[in-house]
Amino acid sequence: MAKESKGKKPHKNKPTSKKYKFYKIEGDKVIRERSCPRCGLGVFLMKAENRLYCGRCHYTEFFSKKTEEKKDTEEKA
Repeated sequence: MAKESKGKKPHKNKPTSKKYKFYKIEGDKVIRERSCPRCGLGVFLMKAENRLYCGRCHYTEFFSKKTEEKKDTEEKA
């Protein structure tokens, strides 16, 4: 009364890790995205519409309205 095997399961490709989008390579230098000043290097800040946020220690930086207005005018031009 042993169970019959149905063969191997098909291999599912896993999505690539999102950690690689926080690094950019320019020439011989590796440039990191903005990291958390409390937690240190390796903990990146999330970019939202009007703020940067650390999910580990809940540190938040808000963008000022003046810089947002400058960005909007640059994008329109």
